[in-house]
Amino acid sequence: MNQVSLLCIASFFKGEDFLRAAKQEGCRIYLLTSKKHEQRSWPWDSIDETFYVQDDGFDHWKMEDVVAGLAYVMRSRKIDRIVALDDFDVEKAAQLRETFRVPGMGQTTARYFRDKLAMRLKAAEAGINVPAFSALFNDDEIHSYISKTEAPWLVKPRGEASATGIQKANSPEELWQIIHALGEKRHEYLVEQFRPGDVYHVDSLNFDRDVVFARVSRYLSTPMDVAHGGGIFRSVTIKFGSADDVALQQMNREVMQAFGMKYSASHTEFIKSREDGKYYFLETASRVGGANLAEMVEMSSGINLWAEWAKLEVAVARGIQYNLPAPRMDYAGIIVSLSRHQWPDSSGFADPEICWRMKKEYHIGLIVKAAEEEQVIELLEGYAERIKIDFHASLPVSAKHAD
Repeated sequence: MNQVSLLCIASFFKGEDFLRAAKQEGCRIYLLTSKKHEQRSWPWDSIDETFYVQDDGFDHWKMEDVVAGLAYVMRSRKIDRIVALDDFDVEKAAQLRETFRVPGMGQTTARYFRDKLAMRLKAAEAGINVPAFSALFNDDEIHSYISKTEAPWLVKPRGEASATGIQKANSPEELWQIIHALGEKRHEYLVEQFRPGDVYHVDSLNFDRDVVFARVSRYLSTPMDVAHGGGIFRSVTIKFGSADDVALQQMNREVMQAFGMKYSASHTEFIKSREDGKYYFLETASRVGGANLAEMVEMSSGINLWAEWAKLEVAVARGIQYNLPAPRMDYAGIIVSLSRHQWPDSSGFADPEICWRMKKEYHIGLIVKAAEEEQVIELLEGYAERIKIDFHASLPVSAKHAD
């Protein structure tokens, strides 16, 4: 079978299971990452060669230098596919694919999975419900938007991940203050009507323009609540075959089709409005979800999203069929919190349902698995109270990273 060479881009330390699985499939693996991650515990035995980029201290790369460096690399090395392992690398990968004519998602399609304004416009064009929104390009259009919608509103960066950089306005005056404070960067933001409700995420694998696997989960505390309120992150698999499960599976398929998804992992978020009971699209990304949601999905389904994404990419490159392993139908839930202890001791949590423990400085996290959704929620609620008393700490929003 022909060897496939993958260039994997990771401006953050993640994707170890992808690298291992791709190597096991017989690929030649090139890793492109920031110089500051040189000493991280990458799976070095799965990486054939590593190239480093010096970022600007804020995780930004000078792409003209990256293009020039890769041009030199490709004089003696063949690259068949380019894979972005983090949300912030999607646009980098698309630019490199376009420049070197490597197959895969180009810059136009990549916009739908990175630019929050582009994805809302595309979803609305396809008839998919989205909260009322507006670009911040033109003052008259913003005035018109304010007159047609009710507060509160959210001002969101178009290019950040998760809840990073979101500001809430409760009046037109407050909204204009936020917009004016953005100065020359206001075109990099949008405004959206805040809709209270339950937020869901659909974690998927896509092959040959079809969603071949998807698991629907509900945040018990949303990323925005955690980022802005100092809460404790929790998510749980929702009841299989429920009305929410069926509706969101279908809505996820509609989003992937509208956005031109051919093959990749994806992480898509929706909200079910408390006002009208309808589902609204919030955002999507062509990568595995962060915040250890991939581990929760694996405990629920037996599907390792990183590893299966790698196998899927290799199948596409080789022109062969990708076959998904049969998923399990267990319920799982995750709880993660910042900890005031450097290495918190979670041994006091001893329920047999616990199937994963986080090992990360100043963090405590657990995943539980059970036969019923209600049992998972009950465990997570109890853990949240204990963690709040014995471990929990919080940081300013500016000190947090989306994943």
